[in-house]
Amino acid sequence: MTHERILALAGLVQALKQVRRIADTGQADATVLSTALDSVFRIDAETAEAVYGSAADVRPGLLLLRDYFGNRNKDEALPRLALAVLQIERRFVRDEDMARKVHDGILAAAPIAERLGSTHPDVLAALGTLYADTVSHLRPKVMVQGNPHYLGQADIVSEIRAILLAALRSAVLWRQVGGNLFDFLLGRRQMLAAIESELG
Repeated sequence: MTHERILALAGLVQALKQVRRIADTGQADATVLSTALDSVFRIDAETAEAVYGSAADVRPGLLLLRDYFGNRNKDEALPRLALAVLQIERRFVRDEDMARKVHDGILAAAPIAERLGSTHPDVLAALGTLYADTVSHLRPKVMVQGNPHYLGQADIVSEIRAILLAALRSAVLWRQVGGNLFDFLLGRRQMLAAIESELG
């Protein structure tokens, strides 16, 4: 299991944990949110570290992976969400029109993100709309469950969709660096060793 693949998987689960948190509580961890949304705009980054800023920025995701492969995961919805995103990633990359629309939409939102920051409500709204107009039409649909009070609020829904776009970005990166579903079927000991090595 390569360093790059571990970081991409950590970025994926870290973003999805925020989706779960916002859906349940209406609140995100500002630092983790920023890492996820910044990654969306780093389209031409040379390495996985550059996508997230540094390996340290996906430490929360590495801890989540350690819990999952160590059978200590307490959030059963998280692996299901991750699998759903990995499945739609396959359909997304095959749909060249959609991939181009998403790419163009991200480039259009980039100047606002640069000026106001990637977590600004205007950026969340732009990315949320972009996700709703494109990726949300793919099947199987990524179903987010949580507190209906928060899931009924338009700004919360936009934020969740924006982070799902970040999760998809990590899934695409994971494939690009050689990831596939067999990674999950490898010996847990092997996965845990790779994760522990990243955590230092």
